[in-house]
Amino acid sequence: MSKQEYVIGIDEAGRGPIAGPVAVGGCIIPNLVLEVLSKELLDKFMRGKLKDSKKLSEKKREEILKWMQELQKVGKLDFAVSMGSAKTIDKYGIVPTISRATSRVLTKLALGREGDVQVKLDGGLKAPEAFKHQKAIVRGDELEVAISLASIVAKVTRDKYMRDLAEEFKKEGKDYGFERHKGYGTKAHYNALGEYGFCKEHRKSFIHL
Repeated sequence: MSKQEYVIGIDEAGRGPIAGPVAVGGCIIPNLVLEVLSKELLDKFMRGKLKDSKKLSEKKREEILKWMQELQKVGKLDFAVSMGSAKTIDKYGIVPTISRATSRVLTKLALGREGDVQVKLDGGLKAPEAFKHQKAIVRGDELEVAISLASIVAKVTRDKYMRDLAEEFKKEGKDYGFERHKGYGTKAHYNALGEYGFCKEHRKSFIHL
């Protein structure tokens, strides 16, 4: 067990798309309830094995988020998401944008208790230096419950944003298909780009026509 009172998992969704924001999710869990919540998650939703959020169905991710919201109400965990816009990505780059979003999420969840939390991050993500107890874990979303939950909340939040965005542009007569490809550079997406041109949500630095 970690010496710290809390564990915070961090993961991102939407690093690679050519449109839409990148979303960084965080989930904080007290060490006292981590083991119980881990077992409940695995037994109820994941058949005994943690999974990358992208390997779960959309329905399953939504079910897990609802479960998280119930636990949040009774103080057994908390979570937050911060998004970096396409404009910010084009201006500063994807890595600095993710770093800024990570800092915002941790600031919200840690509430000034940096020394009381163990931060576990997926892959090559990094927390600000104020968080002395941090560890980047390859395939962390398949190894650590807090990271897995952070991955799910980031993806569900971003996917909803992209579905809402699709409806917004359809009202303008532009069907980019964001609800289907979530901003990734599919053939259909590039075909839509050819028909409608760029919109404010496209990452121009990611697109090579």
